[in-house]
Amino acid sequence: MLNLGTVYAWSFFQKPLCETYGWTNSQVVWTFSLAICFLGLSAAAGGLLLPRVGPRPLALAGALLFGSGYLIAALALRMHSLPLLYVGYGVTGGIGLGLGYVTPVATVSRWFPDRKGLATGTVVMGFGFGALLMSKVIAPFLLAQVSGDMVLAFTVMGVLFLALSLASAAFIRNPSASWLPPHVTARTVPDTDALWVSAGSCIVSRPFALMWLIFFCNITAGIALIGFQSPLFQDVCAKLDPALGKEALSAYGGTLIAASSVFNGIGRFFWGALSDRMGRRRTFSLILGSQIAAFALLMQTSHPWLFATLVCYILLCYGGGFGTMPSFVLDMFGARFMPAVYGAILTAWSAAGIAGPQFVAMMKDRYPGQPGLASFYSFAAAICFLSTGLLLSFLVKERKVTFRED
Repeated sequence: MLNLGTVYAWSFFQKPLCETYGWTNSQVVWTFSLAICFLGLSAAAGGLLLPRVGPRPLALAGALLFGSGYLIAALALRMHSLPLLYVGYGVTGGIGLGLGYVTPVATVSRWFPDRKGLATGTVVMGFGFGALLMSKVIAPFLLAQVSGDMVLAFTVMGVLFLALSLASAAFIRNPSASWLPPHVTARTVPDTDALWVSAGSCIVSRPFALMWLIFFCNITAGIALIGFQSPLFQDVCAKLDPALGKEALSAYGGTLIAASSVFNGIGRFFWGALSDRMGRRRTFSLILGSQIAAFALLMQTSHPWLFATLVCYILLCYGGGFGTMPSFVLDMFGARFMPAVYGAILTAWSAAGIAGPQFVAMMKDRYPGQPGLASFYSFAAAICFLSTGLLLSFLVKERKVTFRED
């Protein structure tokens, strides 16, 4: 998950790719959007395949495709081919992301059925920390060693992620069918599987539709910021101090990616664990509602460090949605249908991965000399999405499976 989460550092490469190859913001960010889009689509397919083939083959396939995506991207940069960059990093890497992401999340929930929020939150925390690994360790070190050669940097990253991800995937397995943690003796209420006759009936149900839309709204607001947090922060810093050079601004942007990735990771653990006590619906309502205030403040501030603080809080809540949703799905639809339903609900990530970054890119390309105006419209759109999600969260009637402990 740590390897896969490096995709969240895409904004580190956004501006250099635009400047080096002469591509627009919209053209470059399609690479990130496609990666997230195919992540969700392949996660849905992986959720259906998981009960049949088991977690290890899917995890290995995901690792292979993810690393290969970087290698194809390196070839694309060498050829100055934007379509091949889309195919490599976006489609191939995105499919690897989806297969690799859904597998450990669905598997860990089987090992810790009484602490679903804590367990899945801890696992997806690794994904959130991936941007920290990329923006402050891997990318700066590699680019310094290869004198900014993006082709060579992407090649080395592809080999590195292939080795690390394949080694990690080889250890993933399911517990036995009768497994319960040592301190748990039995469920005290029936499993929610009894409420559903098939995965299809879950996916066409009203609760699924509401949860999908809530997830989509939360992801859209956050991923729009993730895709452009470095350029947006650089715009704020440059406005405050026009004397700052390109290298200093890039360093500031990388620092924000690293800091916000920590909050993204912690949020997955924190909100996931909190949802075990508060309930999943209430947790989502708090996540969505508090972000509305954060984005409203972002629209007003021109101070870099207040801007950075608000971005970090939004990423805390963004990660919280991913930390809470797996256990929400388990509670609502049961362990039997969890892989298929959770995979299907990750298609909200696909849709949001296109909607959020593309809107911000459109604003930045439309107002190239007015970064403040582009940011204002982007943050206003995020508030609209979050408000819609908050209203929908009040319509969900959650169920909960509890356990008796010795």
